Amino acid sequence: MPPNTRPQLTSLLDNTVLARLQRLRLNTSRRFTDRRRGENLAGRSGTSNEFSDYRDYVEGDDVRFVDWNIFARLHRPYMKLYREEEEMHVAILVDASNSMRFEGKLARARQLAAAFGVMGLLGTERVSVHVLNTRGDAPTSLPPSRGRASMMKLFAFLEWIQEGGDQTLDDGVDQFLKRHTGRGVTVLLSDFLTAGDLHRTFNRLFSAGQEVFAVQILGPTEITPEIGGDSRFVDSETEQTLDVSCNADLLRLYHEYRLGLEHELGELLRQRGGRFLFAGASDPLEEILFGRMRRGGWLQ
Repeated sequence: MPPNTRPQLTSLLDNTVLARLQRLRLNTSRRFTDRRRGENLAGRSGTSNEFSDYRDYVEGDDVRFVDWNIFARLHRPYMKLYREEEEMHVAILVDASNSMRFEGKLARARQLAAAFGVMGLLGTERVSVHVLNTRGDAPTSLPPSRGRASMMKLFAFLEWIQEGGDQTLDDGVDQFLKRHTGRGVTVLLSDFLTAGDLHRTFNRLFSAGQEVFAVQILGPTEITPEIGGDSRFVDSETEQTLDVSCNADLLRLYHEYRLGLEHELGELLRQRGGRFLFAGASDPLEEILFGRMRRGGWLQ
């Protein structure tokens, strides 16, 4: 039955999008994670069927891996090395704080989390999801799962996410790392409109052995404000207010700051071997996934 005629598996992703995601995998640059079998090729030698290199035989080596053809020619034993297949842990962090309630940002974060989760599960990786929202609280989490059979559990968890809270991204990542073990990939979905030190946040993730895929999600009026005259802004998380008289100079400064933050995030991730993408909450989902992410080398 064609994907568009089957019952929808989830409200988060159309069946046609799911069908395309099944053929894609995360394109990670780090090839070392937990010592479990998966589709990711590690940098260490192991026991897969893909030949990697040779090394000299040393006493105690398993003679089953001696290349006897070379031994017959050179009269010296060499060991055949194979690339090890290891399982990668994909940890998806969803910012569900108050600021993400605006203009569909959390809805888009849920969709992207579902897409990353599907690619991980179908790539035989372990996938966990962590919701960052209330200051000081441990993230609400979906424990590590794997395989196609876990897709419905992933969708149900993401559809259930409760929005709202005052947690900063810095605090949320701290709480996540207190409970997370192992190296792998952290997918961070947020508007990054947060207090705290983003340098410290990314340093901590990098030091914990995480390759970070970060997506900044903003609403349409955050990208292109349509305001004029006197206005009062209320911080959705601290409830602090700011009265402004809007004019062309103020809008110019706003755009400079927004683009400056986008550039800073990109540089912080690039310097730490991660990836960064900006996405509008109203941008077509398929263009983000199969256009920008494919072109940017995020997916393969």
